[in-house]
Amino acid sequence: MALSVPGYSPSFKRPPEILRLRRKRARSHGAAASPPAELPEPRRAALAAGLPLRPFPAAAGRGGGAPEARRNPFARLDNRPRAAAEPPAAQPRGQQEGPGRFLDSNQENGLLWEETERTELYQTPHVSFSELDTLLPRSTELPVDWSIKTRLLFTSPQPFSWTDHLKAQEEAQGLVQHCRATEVTLPQSMQDPKLSTELRCAFQQSLVYWLHPALSWLSLFPRIAADRKMAGKTSPWSNDETLQHVLMSDWSVSLTSLYNLLKTKLCPYFYVCTYQFTVLFRAAGLAGSDMITALISPTTRGLREAMKNEGIEFSLPLIEENDHKKKAYGTNLGHGEEQAISDEDEEESFSWLEEMGVHDKIKKPDTLSIKLRKEKHEVQMDHRPESVVLVKGTNTFTLLNFLINCKSLVATSGAQAGLPPTLLSPIAFRGATMQMLKARSVNVKTQALSGYQDQFSLDITGPVMPHALHSITRLLKCSQSGSFSARLYPHEPTAVFNICLSLDKVLDKEVNKELANCGLHRKTLEQLSQTPLLGKSSLRNVEMNNYIYNWRS
Repeated sequence: MALSVPGYSPSFKRPPEILRLRRKRARSHGAAASPPAELPEPRRAALAAGLPLRPFPAAAGRGGGAPEARRNPFARLDNRPRAAAEPPAAQPRGQQEGPGRFLDSNQENGLLWEETERTELYQTPHVSFSELDTLLPRSTELPVDWSIKTRLLFTSPQPFSWTDHLKAQEEAQGLVQHCRATEVTLPQSMQDPKLSTELRCAFQQSLVYWLHPALSWLSLFPRIAADRKMAGKTSPWSNDETLQHVLMSDWSVSLTSLYNLLKTKLCPYFYVCTYQFTVLFRAAGLAGSDMITALISPTTRGLREAMKNEGIEFSLPLIEENDHKKKAYGTNLGHGEEQAISDEDEEESFSWLEEMGVHDKIKKPDTLSIKLRKEKHEVQMDHRPESVVLVKGTNTFTLLNFLINCKSLVATSGAQAGLPPTLLSPIAFRGATMQMLKARSVNVKTQALSGYQDQFSLDITGPVMPHALHSITRLLKCSQSGSFSARLYPHEPTAVFNICLSLDKVLDKEVNKELANCGLHRKTLEQLSQTPLLGKSSLRNVEMNNYIYNWRS
C-alpha cells in the first residue's frame, strides 16, 4: 500500500504546470538534470517515499536541465524513439534522458544525410565537371563533333561587341570569302577586336550555311518532333498532290547534286533531315575512313527491313561492338551450319517435355512466335542510339536511290505532310539557298563578392554544323585572348554520329589532300579528318583557359 503524502496526488496536475509545457530545446545537450534540492516540496516527498513519478515538465525551465526529446508521431508505426547509445533500462529509475540519448526518425535521417554528404565531399576529389559526364583530357584543339547543334552560348570576361553591327562592306566581303573558300589567317590575340576588319569578315563567313527547301515562314530544322512548332503555319502543299510532286522533284535534283559533289570530294559532308530520322553522308577521307560513309539515326525495324529488301548492305556498329565475340564465332560457320545449330537448339529446348511425357498436352510455340522472340531485341532498340545504321562504299549510292524513291520519307499527315526532308550542307549545291546563323551579343551585370561585374555573352542559334563550330571557336580563341566558355545544345538524334567506325585499313594521307578544294579551312579539314572519340555523346560544355581547351560531353 502506497504511503500517503500530504499535499500530493499522483493524478493531479496544477494548471500552471500544464502551461509550462513548452517546445524548447536545451541550449546545452550536456547539461545535467536538476538536483533534487530544486524540486518542489511535494515531489521531494514523493521521491523520498519511493513513489513512481512522471517527468516534471517545468524542471528544465527552472533548473536548466535538458528536457526529453520530443518524438515524431509520424516517423514510425510504433511511435517509439530509436536508441542511439545505451538502452533506457540501463539507467537508474526516475532519471530523465538527455536529448543526445534518443533520436527521433527525422533527426536521425538528417544526421545520416549530413554525414553521408560530408563523406562524399571528402572522398570525392574536386573536379569542375560531374562524374556522370565524360571528362576528356586538356588539349589545344577540340575533338571532332559530328552532331548538329541548335544553339551555342559563349561567355567571356571580354566583350563580344565586335560581332555586332557589321558594315555593309564587311558583310559583303564575308559572303564573298565563303563563296570563294578564302582562308583568313589571324594573329593569336588582338588588342581591340572591334577594329579588326579581317576578324569581322571571317565571323560573317563562318555563319553561312546552305539549305533546301527554304521556306521563310517555316523553321526547317530540326524536323524530328517539330509538328508542334509547325502547327498552324500555312502549308499549301499538304492537300495539293501536284505541288507535292514538284517539291519532291526539286528535292531529288538537289540531293543528287549533293551526292555528286560528295563523290568528287568537292563537298565534305551533308545532312538529310527527315521527320523520323537523320542521315549523315561523309566524303572519303573524313572521320578516319577511306570511303564514303553514311550514318542513319534513329532507325526502326521496318526501315532496316526495307533497306534489306532494296539490297543495301549495312551494319549496326553499336550492336556489333557489344556482340563482337558472338559475331566472330558465327563467321566461322557456314549458313547451313548456323541454321542446323539453331534448329538443334530449338529441338533440345522442348526435349525435356518428351522426357516428362507431357509433350502432347502442352502446345509448342509455332515458327512465327519463335521468330518474334528472337527478333525482340531488334524491336526494343528502335528509336534509340543503338539503332544507328552504317552504310559504306558503293552501298551509299543504293541508299541515295532508296531515299529518293521511299514514299515513307515524307509525312502523309500532320503539320509536315507533303514537305520534303531538309538538306543541310556547308557548301552550295543545286537548288540550295544561302542562310545565316543568328548571332546576338548580350552584356549583363552579375553579382560578385566585390560588387557587380560585367558578364559578356554571345548567343548563336540555328543548325550549327561541325565546320561552323570549329570556325567560330577558332575566331573566339583569337578575339577573347584564349579565355571563354561555351554551352552547346546538340540535336540529340545526331549525337550518335560520333561513334568510332571500324576501319579496314589505315587512312592514306593522299586521300585528305584531295579534299583541299572542298571549301573548308585547312585547320577545319584536319579536325574533321580525325577519328571520332566521343562515342554516343557529344560536346556540351567547352572551356578555354590560357589557350587550352577542357570539355565535357
